[in-house]
Amino acid sequence: MEKGGGFPLVAVGISNDRSSQNALKWAIDNLIAKGQTLILLHVNTHGSGSQQHAPTRDYKGAEEPHMKELFLPFRCFCTRKDINCKDVVIEDHDVAKAIVEFVSQAAIEKLVVGAPSHHGLMRFRGSDISTNISKGAPDFCTVYVVSKGKVLSVRNSVRAAPALSPLRLQIQNQVNIRADPVNHQHELEAKGGTTPKALRLHDESIKSPFTRGIHGKSYPDYSQTETDISFVSSGRPSIDRAFLPKLSNHSKDHEHGFEQGQTAVRFIEPYYHGNEFSTNSGDNSTSSWSSQNMDDVEAEMKRLRLELKQTMEMYNTACKEALMAKQKALDLDRWKKEEEHKLEEARLAEESALALVEREKAKCKAAMEAAQAQQKIAELEAQKRRNAEMQAHKEAEEKKSAIKTFVTSFRYRRYTIEEIEVATKHFAESLKIGEGGYGPVYRCYLDHTPVAIKVLRPDAAHGRTQFQQEIEVLSSIRHPHMVLLLGACPEYGCLVYEYMANGSLEDRLFRRRNTPPIPWQHRFRIAAEIATGLLFLHQNKPEPLVHRDLKPANILLDQNYVSKIGDVGLARLIPPSVANSVTQYRMTSAAGTFHYIDPEYQQTGMLGVKSDIYSLGIMMLQIITAKPAMGLARYARGAMENGTFLDLLDPAVTDWPADETMKFAEIALQCAELLRKDRPDLATEVLPELNRLRSFGEEDMQYRRLKVSIQDTMGDTHIQQNG
Repeated sequence: MEKGGGFPLVAVGISNDRSSQNALKWAIDNLIAKGQTLILLHVNTHGSGSQQHAPTRDYKGAEEPHMKELFLPFRCFCTRKDINCKDVVIEDHDVAKAIVEFVSQAAIEKLVVGAPSHHGLMRFRGSDISTNISKGAPDFCTVYVVSKGKVLSVRNSVRAAPALSPLRLQIQNQVNIRADPVNHQHELEAKGGTTPKALRLHDESIKSPFTRGIHGKSYPDYSQTETDISFVSSGRPSIDRAFLPKLSNHSKDHEHGFEQGQTAVRFIEPYYHGNEFSTNSGDNSTSSWSSQNMDDVEAEMKRLRLELKQTMEMYNTACKEALMAKQKALDLDRWKKEEEHKLEEARLAEESALALVEREKAKCKAAMEAAQAQQKIAELEAQKRRNAEMQAHKEAEEKKSAIKTFVTSFRYRRYTIEEIEVATKHFAESLKIGEGGYGPVYRCYLDHTPVAIKVLRPDAAHGRTQFQQEIEVLSSIRHPHMVLLLGACPEYGCLVYEYMANGSLEDRLFRRRNTPPIPWQHRFRIAAEIATGLLFLHQNKPEPLVHRDLKPANILLDQNYVSKIGDVGLARLIPPSVANSVTQYRMTSAAGTFHYIDPEYQQTGMLGVKSDIYSLGIMMLQIITAKPAMGLARYARGAMENGTFLDLLDPAVTDWPADETMKFAEIALQCAELLRKDRPDLATEVLPELNRLRSFGEEDMQYRRLKVSIQDTMGDTHIQQNG
């Protein structure tokens, strides 16, 4: 119970929505103690006093029936929580302004407003009422905006509220009345029997007819009531508490709420109408019953009937809620059954998954066993390979001296450095025709013969080894499609070759120095010549030779576009036992040009005669496309699958034979397979097809020459006849 004037004044804004109920519940749970008084504040925007101004505004209670109906559920809730409440109705069109003015005048210290979940904070008119209230409220008032039981925003006060206000005095007097009603009545009589205006915001108390004993019956004393005439907030027992226990005896079934309501009406009406009220006049005291108060009694009876109707409506609503609760219980049972069914399905799925896992484990175990078996087989194969390599190494050591004797016994022309300096004019830049892998190349004359002299650079790291290797290889072999080594000056690292007038195949394919394009007939022939020279190296006796650096830059062309393989400095001899049985030989490090190196040789170091076949395939693709080697095989395969390979051909040649060129490309792609086992054999598959294509090109060229000769002859005959 409040004592003194130190309690805070708390007000809650209410309306016909659930947000107001949430706001009231939050305020009672967090701001109000039992026995304290709570102000229920409502703005009526349809009243007659909506245009009044703040200085003359009259704040009243819930007097009209629809206002009482609005306040009834809130007052009932407060009564159940043992909270006193006071109704305040403000008539104004501007909701926020009206509330702010009331808070300022009544010195409200805490204001709670509800915010609905959709379409604004409160269902008053206006889209941002709560914001306007928070901004406009006086600085001594803390404003809480509540939604769904939670605080959305708080505008805290910055100073204390005025100690005195009419509303605080009225509430304090009501507290005193409830505490000592007799002394308070005497005080009022001593002061003239009137109640101060400050205590009558909306208190129009009437004397109840039930304070008198009629026909020997006694009823509770209802004379002392609060300013509001609602059952819930007054000192009288509420209608629902007085009569609902009687209603519960009529039927146990909550589905017959309406019939019970009718029974309650029939039960209550005699309570009001069956009593005879005395018409004897008494003194002028306000507690006596007289004929002049009959109108008040009738008004009281009407109010009681209206409140009874509202109570029964609330009871019917409770019945409906009970039905809904029952339906929710049924739904909950159904949901539980569904969840149990889902759990059963999940259990079955888990068992199935476990069974699947067991099967997968068995498969994995079998796969691991198979892998272990394969690993053992691979180890055995590796051991066999190591044995073969050791045997090959032994044979190589045995024949090493024989090879050296064979090479050194072969006589090649030895030139002195003075002869080479005179021929090259002391290595003049004007005679320089190129730059090799390990030194420049000069064109000059020796023994009245045009030659190309390759000079080893002193700073070449591996040049000396390649230089010696090239002398050994070229001085020991002779073939029409291998570059001819005329002599050497080994002391100064000079090699003397026959001069090839048309330079390298790479320069001619890319038409450097604006040279004319190579006809397709020559291209077919050049490919066949390169394959012939390569086969000669692979069939070398006593041991096969692998070139390891086959590319267009190492193919030289003479004045008639006859091709010869050069730059054999990286060539390697393979022991016959390895070449015939294992077909590959392990090298400590891969050598050659990146885009032409056999992928298996590059990754594993295993060298074989088919390592040159991969380089030949890439070079054949360049011969017909005149495109760089990087990614060429992949692009060519994609174009072949899409049927657009003819678009990759060198556009400088306009008369490509489509069918024969496609066959040329197919054999080139077979040679450029990534795995050695997928590449064709040079002697039995590649060279026969290239020789056929070369014959096709030579026949076409002869036909063209014959055709031109016939045309020239016919032209000369025609000229003679006209002459």
